[in-house]
Amino acid sequence: MIKASYKKYLLNFKNPSGTSRGVLRKKETWFIILEKNGKIGIGETGLFRGLSADDVENYEEQLIYACKNINKGLDFLLNEFLKFPSIQFGLEQAFLSLESNNKFELFPSDFTQNNKPIAINGLVWMGDKAFMKSQIKEKLKTGFSCIKMKIGAIDFDTEIDLLKSIRKEFSANEIELRVDANGAFQPENALEKLEILSKLDLHSIEQPIKQGQLQEMAKLCAQTPLPIALDEELIGVFSSEEKKKIITTVKPQYVILKPSLVGGFQGSKTWINIAKKHHINWWITSALESNIGLNAIAQFTFSLQNKLPQGLGTGGLFTNNFSSPLEVANGTLKYNNSKKWNFNLI
Repeated sequence: MIKASYKKYLLNFKNPSGTSRGVLRKKETWFIILEKNGKIGIGETGLFRGLSADDVENYEEQLIYACKNINKGLDFLLNEFLKFPSIQFGLEQAFLSLESNNKFELFPSDFTQNNKPIAINGLVWMGDKAFMKSQIKEKLKTGFSCIKMKIGAIDFDTEIDLLKSIRKEFSANEIELRVDANGAFQPENALEKLEILSKLDLHSIEQPIKQGQLQEMAKLCAQTPLPIALDEELIGVFSSEEKKKIITTVKPQYVILKPSLVGGFQGSKTWINIAKKHHINWWITSALESNIGLNAIAQFTFSLQNKLPQGLGTGGLFTNNFSSPLEVANGTLKYNNSKKWNFNLI
């Protein structure tokens, strides 16, 4: 018999982190802890307030139900929590963790053996021009060759000036630039903004307009001079039929998968399989999980052997994250297994 419990944890940002939805200072998360025959399994249910489809009032009641029904098995629970992607993700991790020889090694590989790192992008948060420029300089100095910059919160012309200043110093061959609008553009002027951005040799733009406007997004993807990646558009889409409809209607150039928000490993794989059938590439990003969730996402991502830089550089954002072997170095995430885990909630 498996004994299951859950614990809440509040992550504190080192610096307030700006997005087009506002400034983040804290991030609440929960952990599902399984025990069986002296072994422990851990999974993080990375709820993201204001973004997750399962941001509901009775979220903790769902975790109580999951723990009470844990012995009905993972398949039963994944079906029960179809509309709770973050809980699906936490359960997948917890069961894998319980079954593993090492509770933190869910997908043993060259990554977990510290033989091969994962290429990642450096993330630049929104803020005033000076703050954003200082972040860009810091990312370049620490060896990133791919930078993702969040745009849409300050004046568009100022953001264009910032991007131009990077391009003056670094060509597209030296630095790959991605931008993430988090749905900040209006459908009526989005194409005009994409035209301006395309002159800066950018790799892609994430979610230029708000999700749920499929025809407008389809039109943009058909006309855009700059590759478009769907991100928020994938959140809250639960059935395979709905997923197929989005891909075939919008025909994006890329899709971006956040396992906490799209149903964990299983949900991510469903999106990937549909995207591949339509010759659409993809990458995976974290969604401000602690190092527990980030570790699971990184190991899963490595197992898929995608060569694009992934969005997995968020482990250093918090003052009270758990010590782990995860280490960002020279634009990569590596698993330095000489470093020990310190998960101090058990």
